[in-house]
Parts: sequence; C-alpha cells; structure tokens
Amino acid sequence: MEQGYLTLETGEVFEGVLIGAKKDSLGEVVFNTSMTGYQEIITDPSYAGQIITFCYPIIGNYGINALDDESITLALSGVVIGDLCETPSHYQSIHKFSEKLKQAGVPGIAGIDTRLLVKTIRSRGTVKGYLSDTKKSNFSASEMQTTWVEKVSTKKTQFFRNRGPHIVLIDFGYKKSILNALLEENCAVTIVPYNTPFEKIKVMNPDGILLSNGPGDPMELKKWFPEIKKITQAFPSLGICLGHQLIALAYGAKTTKLAYGHRGGNHPVRELNTGKVKITAQNHGYVVVDESIDENIFDVTYRNVNDRSIEGLKHQSYPIQTVQFHPEAHPGPSDTEYILKDFVKKLASLGETAYAVK
Repeated sequence: MEQGYLTLETGEVFEGVLIGAKKDSLGEVVFNTSMTGYQEIITDPSYAGQIITFCYPIIGNYGINALDDESITLALSGVVIGDLCETPSHYQSIHKFSEKLKQAGVPGIAGIDTRLLVKTIRSRGTVKGYLSDTKKSNFSASEMQTTWVEKVSTKKTQFFRNRGPHIVLIDFGYKKSILNALLEENCAVTIVPYNTPFEKIKVMNPDGILLSNGPGDPMELKKWFPEIKKITQAFPSLGICLGHQLIALAYGAKTTKLAYGHRGGNHPVRELNTGKVKITAQNHGYVVVDESIDENIFDVTYRNVNDRSIEGLKHQSYPIQTVQFHPEAHPGPSDTEYILKDFVKKLASLGETAYAVK
C-alpha cells in the first residue's frame, strides 16, 4: 500500500497508508464515536465536504452490504481509520470497505493513531485537513466549498405512493432511513428539492412537512428562511437535525458552531417533560443558541446531557416540533423512534377525510 499523509491546517501531520480512490482531498476533519454503522456513516449526505475520523479502532470487519447505504452517491471528502479489515465476515457482505471507497471515488487513509488525532481536534477545534501522498507544508483552506446542500439535495420531485398521510419531505440531504421510516408508517411521501417555495408545496396539499437533515452551516440557507416560516405556519411540521436549526432560524433564533460537533450513536439526551434520558444518534456541527430562543414562541423539549445544548423545540401555537438528533437511526436501539410515529399519528388524527394524494 502507498504511504499517505493527513496534514492539518494547524500544522500537525499524521502518517499512514492510502486506501480508496487515489486522489488528493481537502475537507473539514471531524470524528464519529459510533462503534458500528460505518456504511451508513460514509453514505450520509450530512458529511458532505468532511473527512471523517472513525474513533472505533477497526473498520471494515463486517464488510459492505447492498441494503444500508443512506444515499446513492457519497458526498464526504475522505475517511481516516486506525486498523483496516480486508477480510470481512458477514453473510450479507458484497464488498470490502476499501473497495466501496474506491468505487465511490473517495480517498482514505489507514494506520493512523486516531486517538491522537481526535485529541488534537478536541484541543484545536474542528480544523481543515489535506489528504495526500505527500506532506503539505501549507495549503489554502479557503479553497474549500462551504455550500453543500445544493450538491446533495434532489434535483427533481419524487413521489412514493401509500395509503396514509401525505408528507412532503424537504430534502436538504435526507437519509434513506428517514424515508423508510415514513413509508413503514404508511405515509405517502413527496420528496422535493431544498429550494421548493411555499406556493409549490401548497399545491401538493400535504398533511405534514418534514424538514430533513443536511450538511453545512444553516446560515448558508438564509434566503430561504421566509419560505420555511410560511411552510411551517401552514402545515404541521417536523424538523430533524439541520431541519431543526432551520426552523429555529426562520423564527428569529440564532445558531453557532460547536468546537468539534456531536457525531456518533451514543449521545445522551434528556426529555425535559419526563426527565428520561434517551440515547441518540447525532451528526451536526452547529447548535441553536439558548439565549436566542423566544420563550413566547418555543418551548425547549430536549437537552443534551453532556453540554446542555438544545436538542428539541416545540412551537407554542403551531403544530411544529424539532429534534437535533436522528429519531430514525435506532441507536438505543429504539429510544426515540416514537417521535416519528407520534408525528404521523397526529397527522392521521387531523385528517378526517380521505387524503388528497393517493
């Protein structure tokens, strides 16, 4: 295997062996603490433009299957791992981890001291990194693209027929698991591009709206905040991850960037009205600022146990709720799946007549 290097913009260099596609890559270096689910992670559109460091020491041991991709194409910029397993063992495995990266055109590096890298990120804050076969004495992080939603969002409207409530899924970079969870609840689902205006959605006559997860800084979508506000005032709405942030921003709140984000399947979140703690899956670098929430508009419903950041909101007048975590991801394994189920039940109870879309 060819020798490779991950150079951070702060000057640290990590040496390993290159895997996947043979090309240089620039990205924001982040880390994920999940023990399993590497296939779902590398195919999650929310990682667009990022180089993912896996904290778990061995990656690839159960291979890659044909079922668990969260998107058709990979949007991430690179992968950093400790030990690479090239002899996977699982009855559903059809590819090695390294083969998946190569087929998708994504570079990676193995043999890295990922504990040291994660400690560096935690002390430095999230930094840009350059993945290459040579050490980089300097590179321009300003060359990196910052607007990723347009890249990962669908370009055309897609419809999935079903007999239950009709939900418009606004695609900022949705995970397939969200669509599957809605279809399992018998929802008819229309997936629309992120920039679909209120008037077009109104014509679709949905029973509810779901604003999806997605990559990047939510403020990059500032021009769409008025449309998001109109949409959520007109239809019962649920925001997940980036969707949570966008709804908060549309109603006047602010967001800020975390030092190194929340990424993994083991984040504890407290449900405030019951005091119960849920184990959640998360993948975000931004949070809603506590002091920016208007207490006359939103109630905070969930908080992160570790840093007390806002993990959920509920509008006091409109049927709008949001969660920063992923209720469809089953990390608990089913601690928060009730959020999607309750949302769909609420829509079904509101629809006393036959649903408009069949």
